[in-house]
Amino acid sequence: REREREREEKRREGAMTLTVETANENVVNTQYAVRGEIVQIASKLASEGKKIIYCNIGNPQSLGQKPITFFRQVLALCDCPSLLESPDVDKLFPSDAVARARAVLAACPGGTGAYSQSKGIQICREAIARGIGARDGFSANADNIFITDGASPGVHMCMKVLLRNTSDAILTPIPQYPLYSATLTLYGGSLAPYYLDEANGWGLGVPELEASIKKARDDGKIVRAIVVINPGNPTGQVLSLENQKQIVEFCKKEGLILLADEVYQDNIYAEGKEFNSFKKVLKSMGDDYKDVQLVSFMSTSKGFYGECGRRGGYMEFVGFDDGVAGLMNKIASVNLCSNTAGQILMSLVMDPPKEGEPSYGLYVEERDAILSSLKRRAKLIVSSLNKLEGVSCNEAEGAMYAFPTITLPPKAIEAAESAGKKPDAFYCIELLKKTGVCVVPGSGFGQKEGTWHFRTTFLPSEKDFPHIVEGLTEFHAEFMKKYA
Repeated sequence: REREREREEKRREGAMTLTVETANENVVNTQYAVRGEIVQIASKLASEGKKIIYCNIGNPQSLGQKPITFFRQVLALCDCPSLLESPDVDKLFPSDAVARARAVLAACPGGTGAYSQSKGIQICREAIARGIGARDGFSANADNIFITDGASPGVHMCMKVLLRNTSDAILTPIPQYPLYSATLTLYGGSLAPYYLDEANGWGLGVPELEASIKKARDDGKIVRAIVVINPGNPTGQVLSLENQKQIVEFCKKEGLILLADEVYQDNIYAEGKEFNSFKKVLKSMGDDYKDVQLVSFMSTSKGFYGECGRRGGYMEFVGFDDGVAGLMNKIASVNLCSNTAGQILMSLVMDPPKEGEPSYGLYVEERDAILSSLKRRAKLIVSSLNKLEGVSCNEAEGAMYAFPTITLPPKAIEAAESAGKKPDAFYCIELLKKTGVCVVPGSGFGQKEGTWHFRTTFLPSEKDFPHIVEGLTEFHAEFMKKYA
């Protein structure tokens, strides 16, 4: 209330200077946990000389993962086209990388340093469409694809168009990747939570969706869409095909747009689990579902490629009319275009070397080595967490994270309250100070009242993993003893 009074006084005074009090309230209220307080503490400790292991965010190459050779070869040739004029180019680069670079540059007047079409380079959108078609068995139209600077700007664009005022709500999973709560706050919408079932492997139950949408509507909200993250972040579950069909059916019945976050589609580790895109599921259900509207998001940052800093991504629109496409193109045009290196990289991710091409063997070798290592690390971290007192962790079926629940002693909760911290944040800060391991408290993702969690990646290299597990185990034992 005091802050509101200060704001009102500033308004009455006609103050034009920018301060926190005169800033857009939506920006002031926006929070993003994976780069929040705990990362600021980590940065301060790092500046003081402490070694920090950043397990707070899915940033594979920062923790030693190597880039895919073919992708970097094509990017190098596109960014330095004089290499293509060298008489030794075929000795330095495989012929398929050379051919791909020549094709991209032929479609890009001015090269990678020039603006592209706002939706993205045509030849890159066509490559992405081919990749979607090969993945799903259903064709994709390049005109329905917008290439973006990672998946996140695509989410921002959709929220800008969807959200008219605070009465508009989006069904959002809890726990959720905080991009969604942040953009809902930023653009003045409302979050309608639906809770994933931790006791059943973070399952997504339709009765929970029905209860959530009823509550939102009873509260006077207009529920416009549902966010589904598959594989899950931070929870790591992989939805079954039957469950996905139920979700599509729910969207049809309730008239909801389906926002499908599928950036971890290549990260599947659990036996018997496989990724099915919502585009494939929707199309396989037949013409009765042709009016269901779907936006799918993909990124170059995850998978086995881990090219976070390249900022490549796309969104595909299914079931929308030309008017909506025009609105999205208008927003894309305001931003001029996404970065061209990210566009090219996204096209390579979705349309990689094929069997029989010179780069195929090395591409498969690098891909399989990274994914098999991630699978081993996923099993190791979950197994290690489940050995700790008061800690329980579901299997990491996919994605890049473990999300254990921790039962904290009453004295630890009291100490957290005295420090003005949420109990899981208090635990994570103490872990960081003791071990240098930076993880994110579950309160940053949302969780059921009275439960506490944290999210950790399993991205550090396998040679570093035993040290990390040892440090975590030792810290946890000391923490539990201290507050017993």
